[in-house]
Amino acid sequence: MKNYVLTVSCKSTRGIVAAIANYLADQGCNIIDSSQFDDLTTGKFFTRVSFISEEGVSLPALQEGFKPVSEKFGMDAEIHDGEQRMKVLLMVSRFGHCLNDLLYRWKIGALPIDIVGVVSNHFDYQKVVVNHDIPFHHIKVTKENKPQAEAQLLDLVEQTGTELVVLARYMQVLSDAMCRKMSGRIINIHHSFLPSFKGANPYKQAYERGVKLIGATAHYVTADLDEGPIIEQDTARITHAQSADDYVSIGRDVESQVLARAIHAHIHRRVFLNGNRTIVFPASPGSYASERMG
Repeated sequence: MKNYVLTVSCKSTRGIVAAIANYLADQGCNIIDSSQFDDLTTGKFFTRVSFISEEGVSLPALQEGFKPVSEKFGMDAEIHDGEQRMKVLLMVSRFGHCLNDLLYRWKIGALPIDIVGVVSNHFDYQKVVVNHDIPFHHIKVTKENKPQAEAQLLDLVEQTGTELVVLARYMQVLSDAMCRKMSGRIINIHHSFLPSFKGANPYKQAYERGVKLIGATAHYVTADLDEGPIIEQDTARITHAQSADDYVSIGRDVESQVLARAIHAHIHRRVFLNGNRTIVFPASPGSYASERMG
């Protein structure tokens, strides 16, 4: 039996859940997991429904048949094959902790994605990437060639069919045009000291100020630098006994975990954009294992 995922966002009104349930029942489908949320502030409704087709109805047939329901309620709706791995392009500069963590999770099956390539403006991790049998692309970025470099990146996105770009500590700012073109499809990770400790060595700055919490934020990239809709965050408590190097080490661990969780939520279509915020449905206890292994 095929597993599918339906995602819906629309204006909140009566009858949406019933219409979805009735449609799936009529198609011989059985709901195995469902999450929903009514935002009383914006008046929007969000739902994610995971279901199986007990009568072998195809994905195109399900998508076509759902159109009348979608049109009736003015839905932004999509039905996806729950077993189809999302094509992801990773980008990195010279800090490799997030990249190495993602490659390991991918290798053991804990992060079920199809890594179509790794892009870097340096060669530091070329050997690591190639040893994983993943294409490595060096795109040098300077002030003079930035438009050409970004055009090269966009060509690569098109050629590989990339559905999600992950900035795994990629230290170049993307243009407004690319942020708009890839809206909701680029995830970035950074420490959560902003805006207090900007620029170089933020962990050293935090150490010198006696910070007691180290955090990380994963968010969608927008034209506003480091201010896109937040997907995932976490913190780690530290004490006066720890050194500046400890701050860096702990911070890297938090960044890696937060980025992996954000990607996991996105690839399983549990994240919904809601203006400047996100709705993130948790993986249910019954569905996490199947999500984890794809």
